[in-house]
Amino acid sequence: WIAFPFFIMYAIAVLGNITLLLVIKTDPSLHEPMYLFLAMLAFTDLVLSTSTLPKMLAIFWMGSGKIGFVSCLVQLFFIHTFSSVESGVLMAMALDRYVAICRPLSHSSILSVTVVVALGAMVLIRGVLLVTPTCFLIHRLPFCHHHIISHSYCEHMAMVKLSCGDTRVNAIYGLFVALLVAGSDTFLITVSYTLILREVMKSPTEARRKAFSTCVSHICVILAFYVPALFTFLTHRFGQSIPPHIHIMVANLYLLIPPTLNPIIYGVRTKKIRDRVLLLL
Repeated sequence: WIAFPFFIMYAIAVLGNITLLLVIKTDPSLHEPMYLFLAMLAFTDLVLSTSTLPKMLAIFWMGSGKIGFVSCLVQLFFIHTFSSVESGVLMAMALDRYVAICRPLSHSSILSVTVVVALGAMVLIRGVLLVTPTCFLIHRLPFCHHHIISHSYCEHMAMVKLSCGDTRVNAIYGLFVALLVAGSDTFLITVSYTLILREVMKSPTEARRKAFSTCVSHICVILAFYVPALFTFLTHRFGQSIPPHIHIMVANLYLLIPPTLNPIIYGVRTKKIRDRVLLLL
């Protein structure tokens, strides 16, 4: 029975993000930086949720609790690469909000379509380059004990803990990647919104209200992604006292809540997208 809420959330995520992609692709007026970044976010959410949910539902409903070692590494690669991409896209969206609010006259020249595509490509390349060594480091490890992962998907530290060899390099590199990605992205997001807040406080009341309204959606999406992600990351290393079922549940929701909520948040709060979706329906 616990699989049914996951299935419903997955269906909402797939339908919502595909709708966003179709609306943005077919409407030339939405080919602006904000909506192009949103399309990147929707595509990333589709990859993240589809990398985990079909296998998760197979475990719950068909008892398919086995996965090949290579398949497990492939799933790990997609999950961690596109988690990094999602973090990078959220950072790019924060920079877009900063330019739009603090330097509105230069917005189109600073964030042209070429620059937006280049940012997306850089974020993807960063994820691939950082996560690929992780797969090779796991591949070289010896596994001589049980091969049961206490998760419904292949997670880096969950696989590392199965090894009977020296895993210090894996743990250090995993920590380095997590701190590099999350640390740099959250720093830039924090700086962007600090500068936005400082600029907004100088504006008249009506302009201030409009600016706050523009940023609320993005802040909600950031919290939905980073809060469970940080919980999962910290409990793997320091949360030995937390019951395993809570850790597993939050780890599952970490890869499912953002893909489910993102199209709902942006679809409801962004008037242009809301109008296009209603017209499409």
